[in-house]
Amino acid sequence: MDASRCGGETVITLDFEKQAGLIPAIILDYETKEVLMLAYLNEASYQKTLETGQMWYYSRSRDELWHKGATSGHFQNVKSIKTDCDCDTLLIEVEQVAGTACHTGARSCFFNQIL
Repeated sequence: MDASRCGGETVITLDFEKQAGLIPAIILDYETKEVLMLAYLNEASYQKTLETGQMWYYSRSRDELWHKGATSGHFQNVKSIKTDCDCDTLLIEVEQVAGTACHTGARSCFFNQIL
């Protein structure tokens, strides 16, 4: 797949249609590169993220937008946003402010060891 699928080098057009209007986003700590969480964005949460410089997600369970940190104070300031070659997944580096990324209180949502 060539780069023009995403709109070329100057304008990136994300493919929200491939997964029922949602795009998965892998969230990394911008300094340590630790994976903090995986969440979903729809077009509205993506636009709010770009406008505010803080992470906004789409909650599938509540069927609404949520501003990360609005209730906990654990905001995520955006440092970098990249897309994959198909423009249907995001890799976002953030500054995790005042605490943890996971709702359990863990720094990262990925703490359950399987193998």
